[in-house]
Amino acid sequence: MRFAVTHPMHSHPYHPELVTGASVTAIAVAAERAGFAGLGFTDHPAPTEKWLTSGGHDALDPFVAMGFAAAGTTTLRLIPNVVVLPYRNPFVVAKAGATLDVLSGGRFTLAVGVGYLKREFDALGVDFDERSDLVEEALAVIEAVWTGDDVSFTGRHFTARGVTAHPRPVTQPHPPIWIGGNTGAARRRAARYGAGWCPFTASAVLARTARTATMETLADLRAGIDDLRRRCEERGRDPNAMDVAFATAVGGSPGEPGFDADAYLEGIDALAALGVTWVQVRIPGDGLAHALDAIEEFGHGVIAAHP
Repeated sequence: MRFAVTHPMHSHPYHPELVTGASVTAIAVAAERAGFAGLGFTDHPAPTEKWLTSGGHDALDPFVAMGFAAAGTTTLRLIPNVVVLPYRNPFVVAKAGATLDVLSGGRFTLAVGVGYLKREFDALGVDFDERSDLVEEALAVIEAVWTGDDVSFTGRHFTARGVTAHPRPVTQPHPPIWIGGNTGAARRRAARYGAGWCPFTASAVLARTARTATMETLADLRAGIDDLRRRCEERGRDPNAMDVAFATAVGGSPGEPGFDADAYLEGIDALAALGVTWVQVRIPGDGLAHALDAIEEFGHGVIAAHP
């Protein structure tokens, strides 16, 4: 089992200590030292005030922030949580991802989702109703431009002739692609393009808001993993080679009162039994010192104790 942490900018307003180059580097270095294998950032370039004041959160640009994190570390994998792929032209995403992979020495994973905030799509000039088609075409473009020269592509949304984008990623054949989301469509994309699937815990209420499928119980997760495996087998892919990332609420969250590392470890074991290979960990966002303490606590109490 490997562990990934998302930069703790998960509130509005955010704590100002968390949003400096030095603090991003400090969190990345602390995570690497504690035994975390991955660090990510969220993606919200144009959220509305209404969403922010209704439980949303502020965000750094994930590619710029991952560059800061990469510069201060040597083993930590950069895994956005997640890039909303329809927001960006795929050739720009491919260039940013290849650059990050080259400069980090092959430590980039492109984790993507379709997005759900319609007004954010509107602000960016992207057709919300076309987002699924945009993702499909973008994934094909990114895979092609990462692996070939003189690339031509004709789709409903992107057309290119003779594109050669160097430097290519150092990871061969290309950086891993993880597909976020709880739906069958997300798992279909993961089986086609992905090296991983990263669903998230979603109650019925949250699922309606995020326009995804409910995923509240281990039974829900098991059904999704079984479906992913079936889809991989249908494509002739080894389902055991597919990463699955998820979180556990058992034992609470590191850095919070009453956090129980032993119970958390039991929660990890339950996820591992289903085929989960990465655990997404939430740390507190109320200040840099607290975040760093929580990372260290988790490293000693959970990562070091897990075989």
